[in-house]
Amino acid sequence: MRKDILLKLNEFGELNQSQLMSYCGLNNVTHKPIIDDLVEKGLIIRFEEPWGKQNRIIKYKVSQKGKEIAKAIFEPYELLFPRRAEKN
Repeated sequence: MRKDILLKLNEFGELNQSQLMSYCGLNNVTHKPIIDDLVEKGLIIRFEEPWGKQNRIIKYKVSQKGKEIAKAIFEPYELLFPRRAEKN
């Protein structure tokens, strides 16, 4: 899950919380602690943007540390063992 989160954020640049959960196939209630852990460890950055007059939207992006880890560890792994396309 952590790998998917880092790779999706690296792929898209930044995502709001709903998009991130949806693209990674995660449940907000169940998996939010994983997101919070990645923020605490400095692998992703959480920030808020205004949305309308009084609301804010939560967004995430990969930190420099997260990009370095994704590049050093996950990208070579994905090259060696690419995911298979799901058959319908």
